[in-house]
Amino acid sequence: MTNTTPRICVIGGGPAGLTCARVLQGHGIEVTVYDADEAVDSRDTGGTLDLHADSGQIALEDAGLLDAFMAGARPEGQAGTRRDHHGTVLAEFTPEPGDAAAPEIDRGRLRRMIYDHLRSGTVRWGHRLVGVTPLGDGRHRLEFADGTTTEAGLVIGADGAWSKVRPLVSDATPRHLGVCFLDVRYDEVDSRHPDVAGIVGAGHLFANDNDGRAVILQRNGDGVVRGYIAFRAAPDWHVGAGVDLTDRGSVRSHLVRKFGHWSQAMRALIVRNDGDYVPRAFWALPAPLTWEHVPGVTLIGDAAHLMAPFGGHGANLAMLDGAELAHAVSRAVGPDPAATLDEAVARYESDMFARSGDLAVNANEALVRFFTTTDEPDLPPDPEQEHRDYLARAESYRRERAQRAGEHTGA
Repeated sequence: MTNTTPRICVIGGGPAGLTCARVLQGHGIEVTVYDADEAVDSRDTGGTLDLHADSGQIALEDAGLLDAFMAGARPEGQAGTRRDHHGTVLAEFTPEPGDAAAPEIDRGRLRRMIYDHLRSGTVRWGHRLVGVTPLGDGRHRLEFADGTTTEAGLVIGADGAWSKVRPLVSDATPRHLGVCFLDVRYDEVDSRHPDVAGIVGAGHLFANDNDGRAVILQRNGDGVVRGYIAFRAAPDWHVGAGVDLTDRGSVRSHLVRKFGHWSQAMRALIVRNDGDYVPRAFWALPAPLTWEHVPGVTLIGDAAHLMAPFGGHGANLAMLDGAELAHAVSRAVGPDPAATLDEAVARYESDMFARSGDLAVNANEALVRFFTTTDEPDLPPDPEQEHRDYLARAESYRRERAQRAGEHTGA
């Protein structure tokens, strides 16, 4: 007996939503993605990502895009240096030749790469979701800001931290973790900012003091370095500090005072950026977050498990969520279904909770610990061990996945 395939709508055209759509299409399943952006490259989507062998790379392999990723990734970007606020080197890591445990790629390039491999018309740009109404029997009506509506038999919320889909399954909302940062960039870094290029190297720089302040810079593509100036503060810190975030001079004056005890060379990283300082903040959902399955709706990525960026797990888990959900859906439709759609999606959710829960808890705790006042700076994990762990977990994950697939099919 063949189960009828419901209309599937993905809300959010980031890497998670696009990966989900790509893998669904690989299974021959129709899907439509809705995103608020006007086009795939209509806004700056941020800096660089490291895609881990045990998660993001598995998702890309499922999507048939691992070779395309490796062709455009920067394995040398895995390099890193840790310094204190005086500039003293505390730790360094240079990847071995052939190390592909966590190569870097710019967010915008990753998004474009996945989008370019979707069928034409899959993504409906310029559609900002403003409401979701349950219609019964797992169906939902989606309403967009332009007044258009559509109905779906499965709504996949890939719409990030402030998801409009999440309230259908959980009343959880993000909480601020007490840390803010200013997004900075340095263009034509090798010729215009050789001091920045030299201290960042081919990968990234972490520098912090013992009073909750840090500078985190990463080499991006096209001769750009991007990063963050981070400190403990409430989201509206600039109001009490009397800082005009639209005035670069006002922000710089504040930062010079706040980081005044840093060495001159390290302070230079804070005031020589190109463009404005873009305010960001660290938010996270309660972790581990679970919910009882709701027919016709589910979540992937930040919508499901928004966490602090420490460890770089967010985007990697998001893409793996998308791939695993697509596989689950494929097991519920087609000529020989192994489960109903709701059973398959509920099983995906259970597996996703187990996969992401501890990582979210650990990432949030690591961020708080990193920005806590201490006598000594908190050092990150050993990169060499991390890379060995990524590769070992990748093999373990594939074995476990094969076992789960056998359980799903009864083999």
